[in-house]
Amino acid sequence: MHKLLSNRITVFWLVAPGLFLFLFMVCFPIAMSGYYGTTNWKGIGSYEFVGLTNYTNILFHDAVFWRSLWHALLLLAATLLIQHPIALFFSILVMHSGRFEKLFRAIFFIPAVISIVVTSKMWVSVFHPNYGMLNKILDGIGLSAWKQDWLGDPQLAIWSIIVVVMWQGFGYALLLYYAGLQGIPKDLYEAAELDGAGRISLYTKVVIPLLTPMVRVAVVIAVTACLKQMETVFLMTNGGPVNTTQFVGNYLYKTAFSSSLYGYGNAISVVFVIICLIITVVMNKAFKKDVGEF
Repeated sequence: MHKLLSNRITVFWLVAPGLFLFLFMVCFPIAMSGYYGTTNWKGIGSYEFVGLTNYTNILFHDAVFWRSLWHALLLLAATLLIQHPIALFFSILVMHSGRFEKLFRAIFFIPAVISIVVTSKMWVSVFHPNYGMLNKILDGIGLSAWKQDWLGDPQLAIWSIIVVVMWQGFGYALLLYYAGLQGIPKDLYEAAELDGAGRISLYTKVVIPLLTPMVRVAVVIAVTACLKQMETVFLMTNGGPVNTTQFVGNYLYKTAFSSSLYGYGNAISVVFVIICLIITVVMNKAFKKDVGEF
């Protein structure tokens, strides 16, 4: 096998099919998007070359694009600072829930397996200002003053979307941390307890450091999911009211397919890809330090 792999021609032909698919399915579409981003193409008919006009408009004049990107970063911050710590806490509780462990595991994962269409429409009904369950509950417990138009108020709509997205992804986050906890050998728990570690120090000094590889995976998945967020936004608000819940994916879709600005839409996609690459490089630098084995 070593002799076979040392032959460069053999290695080339082994790699060539995958390399061809990568170039054809990833690099070529990005290159074509970059080209169409320099035109004023509307999807059909002829078009004119406009140079870097679309790109300069996005970078320096398109407030909606930057607001959309800010919303993705806001969702990411809420996911990492709120959803993931709660998911880690509940994964620990589930692991120690005894005979109810499988039941709790299934209950927490239910939102992740239900169709996004179903859950989004369900939450639209929950947030409805007139007959929504949330306002009905507030009415019933004497907090009528707290009733809001949760998806119609420009100040509240983005937070409502963030709550729904975190609720939908909570099961995945919990499952990742639960799997990481299951992978830690039991004798490490016993050794720490024999050394006098309390319950809190056991998890802060032993368990959580050993979960670092899984934290790395969870953060990468969270970044990817937040940046490409579209379906929930499209189904619940379509970016409204007045773009206060707009995300880049939904903004790109509306620009290209609703407004028929395909050239500008391709420019948005290229700029977004570059931003994602920069974020990827930063993440790789942040996670460069190796983690010890156990």
